[in-house]
Amino acid sequence: MLVIGICGGTGSGKTTVVNKILEILPADHVAILSQDAYYKDNSNIPLEQRKFINFDHPDSIEFDLLLDHIEALKRGETIQMPIYSYITCTRAKETIPIESKEVIIIEGILLFTDPKIRKACNVKVFVDAPSDERLLRVIKRDIIERGRNVEQTLDRYIDTVKPMHEQFIEPTKRYADIIVPLGGENMVAINILASTIRQKLGLTKDHNINTIFH
Repeated sequence: MLVIGICGGTGSGKTTVVNKILEILPADHVAILSQDAYYKDNSNIPLEQRKFINFDHPDSIEFDLLLDHIEALKRGETIQMPIYSYITCTRAKETIPIESKEVIIIEGILLFTDPKIRKACNVKVFVDAPSDERLLRVIKRDIIERGRNVEQTLDRYIDTVKPMHEQFIEPTKRYADIIVPLGGENMVAINILASTIRQKLGLTKDHNINTIFH
């Protein structure tokens, strides 16, 4: 089993990189875990106060549960991944069943801040991007997906996203085996990542990846 951790700042293009990897590997052999699903449930906090939660601090993540789920997948078990709502800042009662696969991809901004999660990853990837590009992506995403307006998004970026990135996320770049500058636009770096995955799985460039699973 190969566990790939993909980290990087908010809006850096991690999802694009993950999608590029999925173009390399057959989807039915890949399990994807999102760090975002493991934000702590905040149903005990009054609704009005939840908007002040700092989602860019490592303390907001239930890393122990994420690690338990990684280890369970390694044992061949099916896990129940939480469903988290940024609108209510709470977990849903429902969960998403994730079956154990030959390749596990874990993605999230704070992934490498936890030593145990880093140790669980066979390959650690840091997706990098200029701050202005990340800000534009954050604005678009927060308005469309998280119900915030431009002013709220900019205030959050200045108050938490930028300082937390500099304090917690950027320093974890040193743990990466591969750094992907310019996010999903850097096909050279993504191809290097693809070659690394093939090498870890014992495949040549033209080797049909399905052969390793039979």
